[in-house]
Amino acid sequence: MTDIHEIATLTSKGQITLPKSIRQTLGVTTGGKVAFELRGTDVVVTRADADHQDPAIGAFLSLLEADIRNGQQVGALPAELAEAMLANADHACALDEEIEGDVAL
Repeated sequence: MTDIHEIATLTSKGQITLPKSIRQTLGVTTGGKVAFELRGTDVVVTRADADHQDPAIGAFLSLLEADIRNGQQVGALPAELAEAMLANADHACALDEEIEGDVAL
């Protein structure tokens, strides 16, 4: 990916216009969401929609799913968990959806 350097002006309301080259690179259009992460004194801007997933995590989960589907024992994965994962493998979910009920961490 080519490095892009752009400058934006902060308004009195704390707003900026995301430069066109950045919007295009991120694939963000009107109504799209971006996330800001502060790393020391640097700000990292990423696309924040639910369809954008970390490719490393996606690849790992695909590998894990394939192993489970092939009946391979994955570490000390309990049978109940493997069955639940298989039952929900193709289940779509909204990551920003409210969680109902109690959650134990």
